[in-house]
Amino acid sequence: MDSKEKALLICDFLSQKKAKGIVYIAVEHKTSLCDYFVVAGGSSKTQVKALAENLEEKLKKEYSLTPRRSEGAREGRWAVIDYADVIVHIFGDEERDFYNLERLWEDGENLIRFED
Repeated sequence: MDSKEKALLICDFLSQKKAKGIVYIAVEHKTSLCDYFVVAGGSSKTQVKALAENLEEKLKKEYSLTPRRSEGAREGRWAVIDYADVIVHIFGDEERDFYNLERLWEDGENLIRFED
């Protein structure tokens, strides 16, 4: 599975669990960190935590994909899950507005809104 397929799979899993405002951003020409960022929102701390936990569980069970690192899900404000070539950010509303990763990384052509 290439990095774009992985990003789309992650978007689909998040969409199935009712994440809000799902986008994926191609950053392979902007950083060596990864190829894609996936950014999504949850409407509460409980949902942010559930989205992160469910995503990790499904990718491990169905695709044997485990993250290199995962942070923040326990607090439920912002979860970061690092799958090497795709890094997932799941935000609560306030945190998403504050960090505004979309604005930092998009250049008008590389941000795609996920529509299920």
